[in-house]
Amino acid sequence: MQKEITIYDIADKLGISATTVSRGLNDNPRINKKTREKIHATAKEMGYQHNTLASNLRKQQTKTIGILLHEVNSNFITSVLAGIEKVLAKEHYDILITHSAESGEKEIANAKNLLNKRVDGLIVSLALSSKNIDHFTPYFERKIPVVFFDRIIPEADCTKVVIDNFNCGYNATAHLIAQGCKKIAHITADLARNVYNDRFLGYKKALKNNKITFKKELVKVCNLDKAETIAATNELLKQKPDAFFITSDFAAAVCIEVLHEHNLRVPKDIAVFGFNNDTLGDLITPKLSTIDYPGILMGEVAAEELMKKIKLKKNNKKLIDQTITIPSEIIIRQSSLKKDYKKYQ
Repeated sequence: MQKEITIYDIADKLGISATTVSRGLNDNPRINKKTREKIHATAKEMGYQHNTLASNLRKQQTKTIGILLHEVNSNFITSVLAGIEKVLAKEHYDILITHSAESGEKEIANAKNLLNKRVDGLIVSLALSSKNIDHFTPYFERKIPVVFFDRIIPEADCTKVVIDNFNCGYNATAHLIAQGCKKIAHITADLARNVYNDRFLGYKKALKNNKITFKKELVKVCNLDKAETIAATNELLKQKPDAFFITSDFAAAVCIEVLHEHNLRVPKDIAVFGFNNDTLGDLITPKLSTIDYPGILMGEVAAEELMKKIKLKKNNKKLIDQTITIPSEIIIRQSSLKKDYKKYQ
Protein backbone atom coordinates (compact mmCIF):
# COMPACT_ATOMS: atom_id res chain seq x y z
CA MET A 1 0.00 0.00 0.00
CA GLN A 2 1.40 3.39 -1.03
CA LYS A 3 2.32 5.70 1.87
CA GLU A 4 0.19 8.83 2.19
CA ILE A 5 2.28 11.94 1.57
CA THR A 6 2.14 14.53 4.35
CA ILE A 7 3.36 18.10 4.72
CA TYR A 8 6.26 16.70 6.77
CA ASP A 9 7.45 14.68 3.74
CA ILE A 10 7.36 17.81 1.60
CA ALA A 11 9.19 19.75 4.30
CA ASP A 12 11.94 17.09 4.49
CA LYS A 13 12.42 17.14 0.73
CA LEU A 14 12.65 20.94 0.55
CA GLY A 15 14.59 21.36 3.78
CA ILE A 16 12.07 23.76 5.28
CA SER A 17 9.64 23.59 8.21
CA ALA A 18 6.24 21.89 8.06
CA THR A 19 4.70 25.20 9.14
CA THR A 20 6.18 26.91 6.07
CA VAL A 21 4.83 24.12 3.84
CA SER A 22 1.36 24.44 5.40
CA ARG A 23 1.35 28.19 4.91
CA GLY A 24 2.64 27.84 1.36
CA LEU A 25 -0.04 25.33 0.41
CA ASN A 26 -2.65 27.76 1.78
CA ASP A 27 -1.05 30.65 -0.20
CA ASN A 28 -0.30 32.60 2.95
CA PRO A 29 1.23 35.97 1.88
CA ARG A 30 3.81 35.62 4.67
CA ILE A 31 5.55 33.08 2.40
CA ASN A 32 7.18 34.66 -0.67
CA LYS A 33 5.75 33.83 -4.07
CA LYS A 34 8.78 31.86 -5.28
CA THR A 35 8.70 29.59 -2.22
CA ARG A 36 4.94 29.09 -2.50
CA GLU A 37 5.31 28.03 -6.14
CA LYS A 38 8.10 25.61 -5.21
CA ILE A 39 5.97 24.09 -2.41
CA HIS A 40 2.97 23.61 -4.73
CA ALA A 41 5.15 22.05 -7.46
CA THR A 42 6.80 19.64 -5.00
CA ALA A 43 3.44 18.69 -3.47
CA LYS A 44 2.07 17.88 -6.93
CA GLU A 45 5.19 15.93 -7.88
CA MET A 46 5.00 13.83 -4.68
CA GLY A 47 1.25 13.17 -5.04
CA TYR A 48 0.18 15.09 -1.95
CA GLN A 49 -3.58 15.13 -1.30
CA HIS A 50 -4.91 17.89 0.93
CA ASN A 51 -6.99 16.49 3.82
CA THR A 52 -9.94 18.85 3.66
CA LEU A 53 -11.85 17.10 6.45
CA ALA A 54 -8.97 17.30 8.90
CA SER A 55 -8.37 20.93 7.99
CA ASN A 56 -12.00 21.83 8.49
CA LEU A 57 -12.18 19.99 11.81
CA ARG A 58 -9.21 21.98 13.04
CA LYS A 59 -11.22 25.07 12.17
CA GLN A 60 -14.21 23.53 14.03
CA GLN A 61 -16.25 23.19 10.88
CA THR A 62 -17.00 20.40 8.41
CA LYS A 63 -18.20 22.56 5.46
CA THR A 64 -21.26 20.29 5.42
CA ILE A 65 -24.94 21.23 5.73
CA GLY A 66 -27.59 18.75 6.85
CA ILE A 67 -30.90 18.66 4.96
CA LEU A 68 -33.77 16.99 6.83
CA LEU A 69 -36.82 16.43 4.59
CA HIS A 70 -40.24 14.84 5.05
CA GLU A 71 -39.98 13.20 1.61
CA VAL A 72 -37.77 13.21 -1.49
CA ASN A 73 -40.11 12.03 -4.25
CA SER A 74 -42.00 15.20 -5.15
CA ASN A 75 -41.38 17.89 -7.74
CA PHE A 76 -41.57 20.52 -5.02
CA ILE A 77 -38.83 18.96 -2.88
CA THR A 78 -36.65 18.33 -5.95
CA SER A 79 -36.98 22.04 -6.79
CA VAL A 80 -36.14 23.08 -3.23
CA LEU A 81 -33.02 20.90 -3.27
CA ALA A 82 -31.95 22.47 -6.57
CA GLY A 83 -32.23 25.91 -4.99
CA ILE A 84 -30.31 24.85 -1.88
CA GLU A 85 -27.54 23.20 -3.89
CA LYS A 86 -27.17 26.26 -6.14
CA VAL A 87 -26.42 28.50 -3.16
CA LEU A 88 -24.29 26.09 -1.13
CA ALA A 89 -22.15 25.06 -4.12
CA LYS A 90 -21.07 28.71 -4.53
CA GLU A 91 -20.10 28.70 -0.85
CA HIS A 92 -18.18 25.41 -1.31
CA TYR A 93 -20.38 23.50 1.14
CA ASP A 94 -21.41 19.86 0.77
CA ILE A 95 -24.85 18.59 1.76
CA LEU A 96 -26.07 15.50 3.61
CA ILE A 97 -29.69 14.68 2.72
CA THR A 98 -31.97 12.63 4.99
CA HIS A 99 -35.73 12.10 4.83
CA SER A 100 -38.24 10.95 7.41
CA ALA A 101 -40.87 9.42 5.08
CA GLU A 102 -43.39 11.37 7.22
CA SER A 103 -42.28 9.52 10.38
CA GLY A 104 -41.68 11.61 13.49
CA GLU A 105 -39.52 8.84 14.98
CA LYS A 106 -37.33 8.69 11.88
CA GLU A 107 -37.05 12.47 11.88
CA ILE A 108 -35.72 12.36 15.47
CA ALA A 109 -33.18 9.69 14.49
CA ASN A 110 -32.09 11.68 11.43
CA ALA A 111 -31.65 14.83 13.49
CA LYS A 112 -29.40 12.96 15.94
CA ASN A 113 -27.43 11.38 13.09
CA LEU A 114 -26.76 14.73 11.39
CA LEU A 115 -25.70 16.20 14.74
CA ASN A 116 -23.21 13.34 15.15
CA LYS A 117 -21.92 14.09 11.64
CA ARG A 118 -21.05 17.57 12.97
CA VAL A 119 -22.90 19.50 10.28
CA ASP A 120 -22.30 23.25 10.30
CA GLY A 121 -26.00 24.00 9.85
CA LEU A 122 -29.38 22.40 9.22
CA ILE A 123 -32.28 23.02 6.80
CA VAL A 124 -35.54 21.30 7.81
CA SER A 125 -39.06 20.55 6.57
CA LEU A 126 -41.03 18.70 9.25
CA ALA A 127 -42.79 15.34 8.95
CA LEU A 128 -46.58 15.19 9.23
CA SER A 129 -46.37 13.31 12.53
CA SER A 130 -43.74 15.60 14.07
CA LYS A 131 -45.54 17.37 16.95
CA ASN A 132 -42.69 19.42 18.42
CA ILE A 133 -39.08 20.39 17.79
CA ASP A 134 -37.51 19.10 21.01
CA HIS A 135 -35.10 16.97 18.96
CA PHE A 136 -33.57 20.17 17.56
CA THR A 137 -32.76 21.53 21.03
CA PRO A 138 -29.16 20.18 20.88
CA TYR A 139 -28.60 22.29 17.75
CA PHE A 140 -29.91 25.42 19.45
CA GLU A 141 -27.84 24.71 22.58
CA ARG A 142 -24.68 24.31 20.50
CA LYS A 143 -25.57 27.40 18.44
CA ILE A 144 -25.67 25.37 15.22
CA PRO A 145 -27.74 27.48 12.76
CA VAL A 146 -31.12 26.00 11.78
CA VAL A 147 -33.59 27.17 9.12
CA PHE A 148 -37.06 25.64 8.67
CA PHE A 149 -38.93 25.80 5.37
CA ASP A 150 -42.45 24.95 4.19
CA ARG A 151 -43.55 22.75 7.10
CA ILE A 152 -42.70 24.61 10.26
CA ILE A 153 -43.76 25.12 13.85
CA PRO A 154 -44.62 28.84 13.91
CA GLU A 155 -43.48 29.42 17.49
CA ALA A 156 -40.01 27.93 16.85
CA ASP A 157 -37.25 30.40 17.73
CA CYS A 158 -35.39 30.25 14.42
CA THR A 159 -35.66 31.50 10.84
CA LYS A 160 -38.55 30.09 8.81
CA VAL A 161 -39.23 30.30 5.05
CA VAL A 162 -42.82 29.83 3.88
CA ILE A 163 -45.44 30.93 1.38
CA ASP A 164 -48.71 32.57 2.45
CA ASN A 165 -50.72 29.35 2.69
CA PHE A 166 -53.75 31.15 4.15
CA ASN A 167 -54.10 33.50 1.19
CA CYS A 168 -53.39 30.65 -1.25
CA GLY A 169 -56.25 28.63 0.25
CA TYR A 170 -58.45 31.71 0.23
CA ASN A 171 -57.69 32.59 -3.41
CA ALA A 172 -58.24 29.05 -4.68
CA THR A 173 -61.62 28.85 -2.93
CA ALA A 174 -62.64 32.37 -3.96
CA HIS A 175 -61.87 31.50 -7.58
CA LEU A 176 -64.15 28.45 -7.41
CA ILE A 177 -66.90 30.59 -5.87
CA ALA A 178 -66.47 33.14 -8.68
CA GLN A 179 -67.04 30.25 -11.09
CA GLY A 180 -70.44 29.68 -9.52
CA CYS A 181 -69.48 26.88 -7.11
CA LYS A 182 -71.36 26.87 -3.81
CA LYS A 183 -70.68 23.43 -2.38
CA ILE A 184 -66.90 23.10 -2.35
CA ALA A 185 -65.35 19.92 -0.94
CA HIS A 186 -61.90 20.12 0.60
CA ILE A 187 -59.39 17.23 0.69
CA THR A 188 -56.29 17.93 2.75
CA ALA A 189 -53.70 16.39 5.10
CA ASP A 190 -53.13 16.55 8.86
CA LEU A 191 -54.36 19.94 10.11
CA ALA A 192 -51.76 19.85 12.88
CA ARG A 193 -49.20 20.77 10.23
CA ASN A 194 -49.06 24.51 9.52
CA VAL A 195 -49.31 24.36 5.71
CA TYR A 196 -52.54 22.35 5.67
CA ASN A 197 -54.16 24.18 8.57
CA ASP A 198 -53.45 27.58 7.00
CA ARG A 199 -54.92 26.48 3.64
CA PHE A 200 -57.98 25.11 5.46
CA LEU A 201 -58.46 28.40 7.32
CA GLY A 202 -58.17 30.29 4.03
CA TYR A 203 -60.81 27.99 2.53
CA LYS A 204 -63.17 28.66 5.47
CA LYS A 205 -62.60 32.41 5.31
CA ALA A 206 -63.43 32.56 1.58
CA LEU A 207 -66.67 30.68 2.24
CA LYS A 208 -67.58 33.06 5.08
CA ASN A 209 -66.80 36.19 3.07
CA ASN A 210 -69.07 34.94 0.30
CA LYS A 211 -71.88 34.00 2.72
CA ILE A 212 -71.52 30.26 2.13
CA THR A 213 -72.03 28.11 5.20
CA PHE A 214 -69.04 25.95 6.16
CA LYS A 215 -69.97 22.26 6.43
CA LYS A 216 -67.50 19.93 8.13
CA GLU A 217 -68.89 16.97 6.19
CA LEU A 218 -67.38 18.53 3.05
CA VAL A 219 -63.83 18.24 4.50
CA LYS A 220 -61.76 15.05 4.45
CA VAL A 221 -58.31 14.69 5.99
CA CYS A 222 -56.08 11.93 4.60
CA ASN A 223 -52.42 11.34 3.73
CA LEU A 224 -53.07 12.37 0.09
CA ASP A 225 -51.79 9.11 -1.40
CA LYS A 226 -53.77 7.36 -4.15
CA ALA A 227 -55.75 4.90 -2.03
CA GLU A 228 -56.82 7.41 0.61
CA THR A 229 -57.62 10.09 -1.97
CA ILE A 230 -59.87 7.67 -3.87
CA ALA A 231 -61.67 6.81 -0.63
CA ALA A 232 -62.02 10.48 0.35
CA THR A 233 -63.33 11.46 -3.10
CA ASN A 234 -65.93 8.68 -3.14
CA GLU A 235 -67.06 9.60 0.38
CA LEU A 236 -67.38 13.28 -0.49
CA LEU A 237 -69.34 12.56 -3.67
CA LYS A 238 -72.18 11.42 -1.38
CA GLN A 239 -72.51 15.10 -0.40
CA LYS A 240 -72.98 16.08 -4.07
CA PRO A 241 -70.32 18.83 -4.21
CA ASP A 242 -69.92 21.07 -7.25
CA ALA A 243 -66.18 21.58 -6.72
CA PHE A 244 -63.08 20.15 -5.02
CA PHE A 245 -60.22 22.16 -3.55
CA ILE A 246 -57.37 19.70 -2.88
CA THR A 247 -54.04 20.60 -1.28
CA SER A 248 -51.95 18.41 -3.60
CA ASP A 249 -51.76 18.24 -7.39
CA PHE A 250 -51.19 14.48 -7.26
CA ALA A 251 -54.30 13.98 -5.13
CA ALA A 252 -56.26 16.36 -7.41
CA ALA A 253 -55.25 14.24 -10.44
CA VAL A 254 -56.45 11.12 -8.61
CA CYS A 255 -59.71 12.89 -7.81
CA ILE A 256 -60.26 13.78 -11.48
CA GLU A 257 -59.70 10.14 -12.41
CA VAL A 258 -62.36 9.07 -9.89
CA LEU A 259 -64.79 11.69 -11.21
CA HIS A 260 -64.29 10.40 -14.76
CA GLU A 261 -65.04 6.88 -13.54
CA HIS A 262 -68.35 8.23 -12.18
CA ASN A 263 -69.04 9.78 -15.62
CA LEU A 264 -68.80 13.25 -14.11
CA ARG A 265 -67.40 15.95 -16.40
CA VAL A 266 -64.62 18.24 -15.16
CA PRO A 267 -65.21 21.15 -14.87
CA LYS A 268 -68.74 21.25 -16.27
CA ASP A 269 -70.23 19.00 -13.56
CA ILE A 270 -67.56 19.40 -10.88
CA ALA A 271 -64.64 21.85 -10.85
CA VAL A 272 -61.26 20.80 -9.38
CA PHE A 273 -58.45 22.93 -7.97
CA GLY A 274 -55.06 21.56 -6.88
CA PHE A 275 -51.94 22.88 -5.14
CA ASN A 276 -48.15 22.86 -5.88
CA ASN A 277 -47.98 23.37 -9.66
CA ASP A 278 -46.47 19.92 -10.26
CA THR A 279 -45.61 18.96 -13.84
CA LEU A 280 -48.45 16.43 -14.05
CA GLY A 281 -51.02 19.21 -13.69
CA ASP A 282 -50.16 20.46 -17.16
CA LEU A 283 -50.26 16.96 -18.64
CA ILE A 284 -53.62 15.58 -17.47
CA THR A 285 -57.01 16.27 -19.08
CA PRO A 286 -58.36 18.75 -18.30
CA LYS A 287 -55.25 20.72 -17.31
CA LEU A 288 -55.23 21.40 -13.58
CA SER A 289 -55.73 24.79 -11.94
CA THR A 290 -53.29 25.10 -9.06
CA ILE A 291 -51.17 27.30 -6.79
CA ASP A 292 -47.57 27.80 -7.83
CA TYR A 293 -45.13 26.67 -5.15
CA PRO A 294 -41.77 28.32 -5.99
CA GLY A 295 -39.53 25.52 -4.72
CA ILE A 296 -36.25 26.73 -6.25
CA LEU A 297 -36.71 30.19 -4.74
CA MET A 298 -37.67 28.69 -1.37
CA GLY A 299 -34.51 26.54 -1.40
CA GLU A 300 -32.33 29.50 -2.37
CA VAL A 301 -33.76 31.72 0.38
CA ALA A 302 -33.44 28.98 3.03
CA ALA A 303 -29.80 28.33 2.07
CA GLU A 304 -28.95 32.04 1.89
CA GLU A 305 -30.41 32.64 5.35
CA LEU A 306 -28.47 29.69 6.74
CA MET A 307 -25.21 30.97 5.25
CA LYS A 308 -25.84 34.40 6.78
CA LYS A 309 -26.22 32.71 10.17
CA ILE A 310 -23.03 30.67 9.73
CA LYS A 311 -20.96 33.69 8.67
CA LEU A 312 -22.26 35.82 11.53
CA LYS A 313 -21.58 32.99 14.00
CA LYS A 314 -17.89 33.06 13.00
CA ASN A 315 -17.81 36.69 14.06
CA ASN A 316 -19.71 35.98 17.29
CA LYS A 317 -22.77 37.80 15.96
CA LYS A 318 -26.36 36.57 15.71
CA LEU A 319 -28.85 36.98 12.87
CA ILE A 320 -32.28 38.10 14.03
CA ASP A 321 -34.66 35.18 13.42
CA GLN A 322 -37.68 35.92 11.25
CA THR A 323 -40.41 34.34 9.16
CA ILE A 324 -39.80 35.04 5.47
CA THR A 325 -42.84 34.76 3.20
CA ILE A 326 -41.98 34.27 -0.46
CA PRO A 327 -44.49 35.05 -3.22
CA SER A 328 -46.69 32.47 -4.90
CA GLU A 329 -49.45 32.84 -7.46
CA ILE A 330 -52.68 31.25 -8.60
CA ILE A 331 -52.55 29.42 -11.94
CA ILE A 332 -55.87 29.07 -13.75
CA ARG A 333 -56.31 26.19 -16.19
CA GLN A 334 -59.37 24.31 -17.48
CA SER A 335 -60.15 22.08 -14.47
CA SER A 336 -61.65 24.87 -12.35
CA LEU A 337 -63.44 26.87 -15.06
CA LYS A 338 -67.01 25.80 -14.46
CA LYS A 339 -68.34 29.07 -15.87
CA ASP A 340 -65.57 30.32 -18.17
CA TYR A 341 -64.39 27.01 -19.63
CA LYS A 342 -64.64 28.01 -23.29
CA LYS A 343 -62.66 31.20 -22.67
CA TYR A 344 -59.54 29.18 -21.81
CA GLN A 345 -59.77 26.40 -24.41
